[in-house]
Formats: sequence, structure tokens, C-alpha cells
Amino acid sequence: MALFQIDRRTPLAPAEAWRRLTDWERHGEGVPLTRIVVRTAPPTGPGTLFVARTGPGRLGFEDPMEVTRWQPPVPGTPGRCRLEKRGRAITGWAEIEVGAAGPGAYVVWREELRVRGVPRALDPLIAVAGRLVFGRAMRMLLRTGPA
Repeated sequence: MALFQIDRRTPLAPAEAWRRLTDWERHGEGVPLTRIVVRTAPPTGPGTLFVARTGPGRLGFEDPMEVTRWQPPVPGTPGRCRLEKRGRAITGWAEIEVGAAGPGAYVVWREELRVRGVPRALDPLIAVAGRLVFGRAMRMLLRTGPA
């Protein structure tokens, strides 16, 4: 499995960074050719299901995920969310951690994923691609100022 981590700082308060990073539908805005559909009613919590559909038409694939841990940040305690990836093409997990850092917040995105049919020897390339794609999504979600 390809394991990668992305660390960021933001001037946003931890609660606002958390809100933005867990607005699942907006993740599609930062990942090319991707649309997210939440399949369960709000609010988000353990058991929330959503699907990322990536790619054009029949060449695309679905990446279904389930929230298995949901602990929003509170003063003195970082927030943590864990997603389990349960697709035919992609399996693994992702974890998002958001905590206070000075006047803003720190964010850590950890992910371990396996792309079926891709040799494990290519895991380092998958990790690089994951850091690029999800790093871009994080920048977009945490952007401050005029869009």
C-alpha cells in the first residue's frame, strides 16, 4: 500500500479548517475530474457514506468511503476523522487531523491506499501522486481571501 502524509498550517481557526476539510462535496472542486456524492443524511458522523466518482464517463471509477471516526476539534484537543475506502479500484484509509497552532491551525492528512491491478513496486509513485492531488485539494479547501 502507498502511504503518504501532508502537513499544512492555516490562519483559519481549527473549527473552520475542520468544517472546510469535512465538507465532502467540495473535495471534488480540488480533485480533477471528480464529483463527490454524500449518500447519507447530515450531520456527518460515524457511518456517513460518500462516493467520489473520478474520470470521464465509462473510463471513470467510484471510490466509496465511510466515516469510521468523527471527533471534531475542541479547545485543547485536536479533531480527528477517519475514512475507510471500500471500492473495487481503491482500498485503504485516510485520516484528517486538525488542531490549534498559534492563532490558526495545523492540518495533517494521512492516507494509505492500494490501487487494484497496480504492482506494489509502483506504490512510491502512487504516494507522490496522492500528495500532489490531495495537497491541491487541501490548498483549495483551506484558501483564505478572495477566490
